[in-house]
Amino acid sequence: MKKPLPDELMFLEHHNAIQKTTDATLQDKVIVITGATSGVGYEALKRIAHNPVRIFIVARNLHKAQVVKSELHHLPTTIEFVIADFSSLHEVRRAAVEIRSQTQKIDILINCAGLHSTKRILTNDGHELVFAVNHLASFLFTQLLLDTLKASSPSKILNINSEGHRFNGLDITDLAWQKRHYTGLRGYGASKTAQLLCTWELNDQLAGTGVSINAMHPGDVKTNIGQNNGPLYRLFSKLVIQRILKNPEISGNAIYYLIADQSMEGVSGQYYNLTHETKAAKHALNRELGKTVYQISKELCEL
Repeated sequence: MKKPLPDELMFLEHHNAIQKTTDATLQDKVIVITGATSGVGYEALKRIAHNPVRIFIVARNLHKAQVVKSELHHLPTTIEFVIADFSSLHEVRRAAVEIRSQTQKIDILINCAGLHSTKRILTNDGHELVFAVNHLASFLFTQLLLDTLKASSPSKILNINSEGHRFNGLDITDLAWQKRHYTGLRGYGASKTAQLLCTWELNDQLAGTGVSINAMHPGDVKTNIGQNNGPLYRLFSKLVIQRILKNPEISGNAIYYLIADQSMEGVSGQYYNLTHETKAAKHALNRELGKTVYQISKELCEL
């Protein structure tokens, strides 16, 4: 009998799996995607942009957003951008207000903005940076767009999560890491665990609304995430990590499959490794903890 992989290595289960693809098209949809100027988000944007849709990209860097829009101008899509730094909850709120002022319809929301840090950094709001960007920002942004998503149903939310959640690190009594030694893996794991726990809670709340919500690991692919870290990390990434990673185009195709394929209609509350449904780590399935994290997240976001 094949010995099961330890939880931290479950991401290897689908590492070489053949991914599902789709020929489905998106017609006249309004799509909001964060983190779309690089990495996984950019690959998803490129794939989606082959359809006649309207896309709002939320980006931190104006120049990068302009470059992306220029690169894709020949495709049959309309791209508009909103500039916001998702380390600031005020900026998240402003981005949501700006989008709602420009459209009364949102068919698909893709929460893709994220980062990794080897150092404990606090935002101006007083939150640990990775937790703020990877979890609180997407949590708040989704909450602020929920009414529009409900009014546009059937509609979809896709949280770009990570198998990095398996490294956990979530301690609801010390979210800012004031009492513990901060490490990049555990800080990242904490943020992604919190996002998953809140995904399940929101899925329950959305029952009967026509809005689905799923989460996915975008694969072990080459992106710029973590390049804000110091020279030692960047050297390790270049010499070791990047050599085993795949082309991020597979992530863009997987995201497209999850939002466009007919088989995904009505599917909600699931976790995927690329296009394959998989089981999240045990700690990320703790529903009692999830209720607490959801309430804490609302309080931190002043909802």
